Amino acid sequence: MGKKIVIVGGVAAGASAAARLRRLDEEAEIIMFERGQDISFANCGLPYYIGGVITKKNRLLVQTPRGMSRRFNIDIRVLTEVQQIIPAEKRVVAHDLASGEKYSESYDYLVLCPGANPVIPDIPGVNRPNVYTVRNIPDSEKIKAHVELSDVRNVVVIGAGFIGMEMAEMMQLRELNVTVVEASPQILGVLDPEMARLVEKYVALKGVKFITGDMPVELQGDPAVNKVVLKSGTELPADLVILGIGVRPETWLAEQAGLAIGETGGILVDEYLRTSDPFIFAAGDAIQVKDYVTGYNTLVPMAGPANRQGWVVANNIAGRNIKYPGSQGTGIIKLMDMVVAVTGRNEKTLKSWGIDYLTCHVHPNSHATYYPGASQMTIKLIFSKDEGKVLGAQVVGFDNVDKAIDSLATAIRARMTVYDLQDLELAYAPPFSSAKTPVNLAGYAAGNILDGLVEPVRWEEVESRLKAGAVLVDVRTEEEFDSMPVEGAINLPVDDLRNKLDQLPEDQEVLAFCQVGLRSYVANRILRQKGFKVKNISGGYKLYPKGK
Repeated sequence: MGKKIVIVGGVAAGASAAARLRRLDEEAEIIMFERGQDISFANCGLPYYIGGVITKKNRLLVQTPRGMSRRFNIDIRVLTEVQQIIPAEKRVVAHDLASGEKYSESYDYLVLCPGANPVIPDIPGVNRPNVYTVRNIPDSEKIKAHVELSDVRNVVVIGAGFIGMEMAEMMQLRELNVTVVEASPQILGVLDPEMARLVEKYVALKGVKFITGDMPVELQGDPAVNKVVLKSGTELPADLVILGIGVRPETWLAEQAGLAIGETGGILVDEYLRTSDPFIFAAGDAIQVKDYVTGYNTLVPMAGPANRQGWVVANNIAGRNIKYPGSQGTGIIKLMDMVVAVTGRNEKTLKSWGIDYLTCHVHPNSHATYYPGASQMTIKLIFSKDEGKVLGAQVVGFDNVDKAIDSLATAIRARMTVYDLQDLELAYAPPFSSAKTPVNLAGYAAGNILDGLVEPVRWEEVESRLKAGAVLVDVRTEEEFDSMPVEGAINLPVDDLRNKLDQLPEDQEVLAFCQVGLRSYVANRILRQKGFKVKNISGGYKLYPKGK
């Protein structure tokens, strides 16, 4: 007689575990409980269904209960909530939400995949009927119906993470007035501030309003919200409020069963994704994982890792003993025509963990500029001070951003250094890339820093350095200097620099910049070899906080 496996949760991790288990063990008895009415649906596609980009709801269903049950011979019980685990008896108590019946089910192995719940702020008015979260298909149907059937003009999105920003895009696509409110000083917290500014500037030009460093304290109106009141006193008209603050692991069932919870608030699992009970595994958004880059404990509520974890759990129950090496948090988002992608750790996280690092910025074109349609992207690379191991990357652009971030994510997974990025032989033809691809160029820029050929500084440092006596030099053309000025800078175009060295003080620090950092790198090499104390402003005017 085969093993009996009970799975709690039937979306990403749960469905992945169930399907893999059946492929490995035809004799196992597999029961999957799902509290909602759908299994294996595309959470990440919900905003696009609400916005009308995806027109049919069934396109979001990777599998249906009937289809999956038929193909994999799995007992799938939707609209059924597991309300209790009794580990000593290896039994769960389930509640059929349709009939009201409660019953118990035994197991040999239990797999917990309860996911995560949206964070809902504890403020007056948050439970009113036109305030929504985006977690499942019924949520998305309610928002879609509200927009299409009600007189909605003003939408307030609370939270500027991936879901909040995607919802802002979809509401703007429906030609509504959209305001995004974010409590932290910047949008998209997975990015570092200078990269987030690029995104905010672009999306704001498309008509979305942003309020950062502020938060709602009350949602006013009766019976529905018509006004959002912020801590600053600002009042925003609102016909629809969408909560996109983030998620937290759903752990109440595990806690009730006495399973260990990690320091991050997720279910504690070992490298095989086994909980503190040897017969209970867990996977997906509810678990605490190891950060692949640093080894620190973290939460990574993303679909890719969840699916992989479900697959790993199934292998281990089947006796294959596969370790889960950790998550690195690779993600990507489309906002109008802009694409934003991340992998590995950002500066904020590395600082909080006390890890030393260096950074560089490059602004390569998506493909050869002489071939029509090239666009510029910005790549931020974060790497270790000693050997230059790639720790993280952020890419903002329009074309080929996914290609760049996937190469960089692979580099992190392979524990490559920035020198390895220089050596990567990536596909090139003029319509697709450049002979030195964007990833190669990021590797060269980082390698120059490690090799001591150039020393970068940031715009945030410039003011204090100028007060200490440094000289700010713009090496762009006179036309660029006049049309895009930087306060306090003198103009010495790079092509004339060798003839104008007498205009620079030899005993003062020189801070050079251009549009994207390439010409100023050339200027740095000239000046350094001529005996000047010179530094390169990372990212150039493109990252100038006060720039156009």
